[in-house]
Amino acid sequence: MQLHYAGLDERINEGIGAYEDALRKAGVNHEVYIYPGVQHAFHNDTSAARYNEPSAKLAWERTLTFFEKYVK
Repeated sequence: MQLHYAGLDERINEGIGAYEDALRKAGVNHEVYIYPGVQHAFHNDTSAARYNEPSAKLAWERTLTFFEKYVK
């Protein structure tokens, strides 16, 4: 499982630690990435207020690499 979080999304990020603990306890292999300085939905290029191109591109590259490694 691969998880991408926006660094400025405090409400969602409050649960990261507990979620990771649960994944570890369940033996789920996972990767967590937090993108500093970006808002929730930073990958949504239809919202100029939230879209962050560098972080979106990095998240997408990481996703494709993950798929290549684990899904293909």
